[in-house]
Amino acid sequence: MKTQTDYPVTELHSNDREQWEHLYRQYADFYQVPMNRQILATVWAWIQDAQHAFYALGARNKDGALIGFMHYRAMPSPLRGCMVGFLDDLFVDPAQRGTGVVDALFIELEQQAKALGWPLVRWITADNNYRGRGVYDRVAQKTHWLTYQLDITSQTDSSHDGD
Repeated sequence: MKTQTDYPVTELHSNDREQWEHLYRQYADFYQVPMNRQILATVWAWIQDAQHAFYALGARNKDGALIGFMHYRAMPSPLRGCMVGFLDDLFVDPAQRGTGVVDALFIELEQQAKALGWPLVRWITADNNYRGRGVYDRVAQKTHWLTYQLDITSQTDSSHDGD
C-alpha cells in the first residue's frame, strides 16, 4: 500500500475550486442529491471563510491534481462538555479508490482533530455505501447511534393552512 506521502493532503485553496466542484458534483450524484451553482458557491464560501468552523482537505496525485476531499467541522458535544469533529463529506475519485488516498485523508483528519483538541470525529453514511463502510469499519468504531431527520416545512407550505 502507498504511504501518505504518495498522496499529499492539504487544505483546499482558492485555485482548487474547479477541481473541487468536479469532485463535489460526482459526490452529489453518488448520493442522488441535486446540485446547483448556489449550493456550490455557498459551500465554497464556507471553505474559504477563516471565521467559519468548516474545513476542507484535499488529496492530490503526483501531478498535483485533486483526487479526493473531506469536509469536516466543529460540533458541540454537550454530554462531553467539549467540541468534537463531524465529518460531513468524503469523496475519492472512483479511478483512485483502493490506492490509499482515503487513508491519507484520514491520517490528516486525525492530525487536524488533535490540533483542534477534539477527542473524536463522528460521521454518518448511507446504509448501502458498502465500499465506504468497509473503510470506516477499518479506521473507526461503529457506534450504536441511529440517525433521524426532522424535515422542516416552509411557512409558505399550504398543507398546514388553518392549523
